[in-house]
Amino acid sequence: MSLQHTPRPRWLTFDCYGTLIQWDEGLRAAVREILETKRGSDIDPAQVIAVYDRHEHALEQTPPHRSFREVAGVGLRLALAELGLAGDERDESDARILTDRISAMPPFPEVVDTLRRLKQDGYRLCIVSNTDDDVIAGNVAQLGGYIDRVVTAQQAGAYKPARQLFDYAHRELGVTPEEVVHICASPHLDHAAARDIGFRCVWIDRATGRTLLPDYTPDATLSTLDQVPTLFATLGW
Repeated sequence: MSLQHTPRPRWLTFDCYGTLIQWDEGLRAAVREILETKRGSDIDPAQVIAVYDRHEHALEQTPPHRSFREVAGVGLRLALAELGLAGDERDESDARILTDRISAMPPFPEVVDTLRRLKQDGYRLCIVSNTDDDVIAGNVAQLGGYIDRVVTAQQAGAYKPARQLFDYAHRELGVTPEEVVHICASPHLDHAAARDIGFRCVWIDRATGRTLLPDYTPDATLSTLDQVPTLFATLGW
């Protein structure tokens, strides 16, 4: 697909973690900190993250809906147990380290200036994210005040890739799917929704090893967010 000959969007929506915020880097740092509290642990943080991701995504899609803090805590506890690092289930310190570090994760270097440029070009900007309001607040506070709206899984009662989160966001923004362009880094979560709902999608491929879905190709692929204003200018937007 291509963005050529499509109308200028009324809103730009963004995935937060991995697109605007340094998710992979921050998650590795959080897991390293957690592993330092586990005596005798020489497990690679990447292994913990892979197991955690599997449990987190499964929990997000398993009824009833849970807060992200609960999902993250349970997912982390299951991952540590699977890797032989189980602790006292009443001890929530690992989960606090994880969610506190997520909330403090900074933006990628080019992000704030790019958001400023997009605002100057007249776009309205909304984050659509698989998280809780209080978790993402720390990240949004680092984005220069350029974000107009934040829609979370907590508000919608659903997590990506389920379409309910995007349907909720579009209703809140007062737009149809055709009136937005979504900018994201996660094929598994965001591209699946773009495929199923039909909104336009720009993939920020930061060379983290994420691969495209076999049945979906984004409308444009860029390596960093600061390429977005240039792309839109070539489209006459």
